[in-house]
Order: sequence, then structure tokens, then C-alpha cells
Amino acid sequence: MKNLFKHIVFGAFIALAFSNAIVAVDVARYELADRGSGQPTSQTDSAKPAPAPQRWRGLIGEYGPDKGILYILEKDQSLCTLFKGANIECLKEVSRNVFKFLSRSGPHAAQTIVFSRDAQGRATLARIEREEYPRRQIEPEGGGPQLHVEPLRPVRELLKEALAAQPPKESGEFRPPDLVELKKVIPTIKLDIRYATTNNLFGTIFYSEARAFMQRPAAEALDRVNRKLRGLGYGLLVHDAYRPWYVTKVFWDATPDDKKIFVADPSKGSRHNRGAAVDLTLYDLKTGKPVEMVSTYDETTDRAYPNYPGGTSLQRWYRQLLRDAMEAEGFTVYEAEWWHFDYKDWQKYAIGNVPFNQIGNK
Repeated sequence: MKNLFKHIVFGAFIALAFSNAIVAVDVARYELADRGSGQPTSQTDSAKPAPAPQRWRGLIGEYGPDKGILYILEKDQSLCTLFKGANIECLKEVSRNVFKFLSRSGPHAAQTIVFSRDAQGRATLARIEREEYPRRQIEPEGGGPQLHVEPLRPVRELLKEALAAQPPKESGEFRPPDLVELKKVIPTIKLDIRYATTNNLFGTIFYSEARAFMQRPAAEALDRVNRKLRGLGYGLLVHDAYRPWYVTKVFWDATPDDKKIFVADPSKGSRHNRGAAVDLTLYDLKTGKPVEMVSTYDETTDRAYPNYPGGTSLQRWYRQLLRDAMEAEGFTVYEAEWWHFDYKDWQKYAIGNVPFNQIGNK
């Protein structure tokens, strides 16, 4: 309940921040419209932002205590601040580490914000007049691509228990499973199946093969998404799709209580178990490299939320481009993970527990 309350409060803050600030200044272009129309107009019709100046990258992040977080973000080539429940205030650069608030009224009118950096150029402290805001360590350490969580118990033990357990029994009528391999349906899709490597949340291999499967209608919808994005210069990079139930049970049992919002309850099963969910991002067709999003994949922080207001204009633009394209083909983003999308018919498939090596080659 405590964890749930925390995330309800965070969601309320996002709504308040958007109503006070984003409608006015367009942090993530969420006021762009007609989300119910199914048409990905908000990003495909908007100009792609320029990258944030490199000299500011070490400043962007979160500072201060839980109850008074200061967000430093980039918007339209300006460095800006956002306090919980307040409007965005943009800054004028005085020197490398010193900025002035541009607002002529309000609590920070004419005030100065000064950053302290470490040897790598990453800010460790923001000071507004006499108020100090230490940087919050929310990103993967050392700028790595993957945040890690210390399992509550050894994963090897949990895996043995999960393989001996059975998924919950379900009532009702379900479609026959029709899992197909994504690479065969979408040859141009890229795979980076983290759970077939140790480069994942728990640092343990869960899948015997680096493959991705979905129910056929979902895979065909994903193919349409990929085709549209390729016309814009991007492709889809998949991290995970169908996930056997026993893996979901291990995730749940290994995850600390305050992070369980990011994993599915095995007593209910997950949409991944049903073959109707996918974790993915974008890659640039010219470079072949993944684009930079606001957070890393599988990051169990507030940066993972699809409405998180921080980061850079370009990161938020990529995040919204992916969301618009997916929603246009019947997918819905998960409330706590910008990379996780559920297909509209997920309820029509039963929980699956078949390992990859037992799925028929279709």
C-alpha cells in the first residue's frame, strides 16, 4: 500500500505539472491531440528537436529530497528547472556552471543557480542562493546501459522453485495460442534480448535462446508499426516479448517490495505470459544504433514512466514517437514503463509457460 501510495502521488504530480506547465511550454508535446483517434500525428507532424548542448548533459537530472525534487531538464535548447507542483522556469547561461532564472516574478525571480561537478563533468550539487540540492542517484552507475537490482534471494534458488510451480488456473474461453517468432514476421526488426544475457535487471540469464515471440495478430500489428517507422528513418529494437510464466514468478520473488510496481504478480500472470506484450525501443536506420530515451531499459525509477517530464527535448520526442506509432496499431503503453506495450486483445489469450525451445518453428 505504501508503494502504491507513492506512485499515486507521483502520478498526481505529473498531472499537476502538466496542467501548470506542459500545456503552456510543451515539455513532451502531450497537449498534441486527439490521442483517441489512433493517428500518430503528434510526433510525425512535429519537428525533430536538436540534441541538447553537450556541455549541459552532466547537469540534467534530479536533485534534492523526495518531497521537494528539483528537475533539471532541457527544452528547446534552454536549460530549465521544474519543482513539484510548480511551473517550468528556464535559465540563462552565465558560465559553465552558473545560470540565472529568466522569470521576473515568482519565488526564483532574478535568482542564480550554481552547479558543482565531479571530475567527469557530472553535477553533484545544485545551489539556489543558500538552498542546496544534492544530486539524486537514479541512473545506472557509471553511465552504464542497465540498472541493477539486488535480488531478495539468490536467483538460482528462485528459478528452481518457479520451474516446479504451476501457473494460476484461469476460467473462461481463450483463443488457441499462436506464438510466432518476430524475426520471421518482421525480418528488419532488431533483437537485444536482455534476459538471454547477464545484462539485465538481475544480472542472470533466464532464457536459453535470444529469441522473441508474440501471438500472431500482435506480431502482425508490430510489423505495421515497424513499416511506418522505417518510413521516418527508424526501426524497432525488441528487448522482450513472450515470457514464460516461471520467469515472471522469479522476477516477482526476487524484486524488493518498493519496486514491485515494475514487475507482474505471478498469481495473476502477466501480459508477457500471454504473448501479447512487448518491450522495445527505437533504433536509427542510418547508424544502426538505439536512440537515447529519457531512461534506460528496465530502469526501476520514476524516469521510466511514460509521462516523466525530465530529460531532453529529443529524448522525449523519441519516446512520444514510439508511443504514437504503437498506439496507432492497437498497443497501449504500461503506466510505469515507456518501453512496455500491451496489445489490445491480450485478455483473449491464456497464461503461457512454454519454454522457448519448445515453441514450434512457425
